[in-house]
Amino acid sequence: MTIPLEIMLRGNDRVFTETIVHAGEPASWTEGDIAEVLRNILLAIDRVQNPGKQEEPEVSLRGLSWIVHPSGDGVVIALEIHSASAVAGPLNASHAHLDALITRALRASTPATVIH
Repeated sequence: MTIPLEIMLRGNDRVFTETIVHAGEPASWTEGDIAEVLRNILLAIDRVQNPGKQEEPEVSLRGLSWIVHPSGDGVVIALEIHSASAVAGPLNASHAHLDALITRALRASTPATVIH
């Protein structure tokens, strides 16, 4: 599936449009699928921020704010990091399904804290 993506950089009035391609339909995605979609959104933001950069940066699914929001044609995923925000979609999936997937995917990507 091809997912439209709009990116807004801090301090820049332009809206950049990108696309993400991911297999399958959002209603059947797993935690691994949504983690890959989020990773690709963050990589698209990096490409817009750093045009011409050759190497792909390491991506961590920490330190981002997100929301799944209803849209006329389904739902969108909105992400915000300190330097940019992005909206992906619309996606044909339930709000509850994507919200739960993102919650679990982000929780799984955060290392456990050990206190001695």
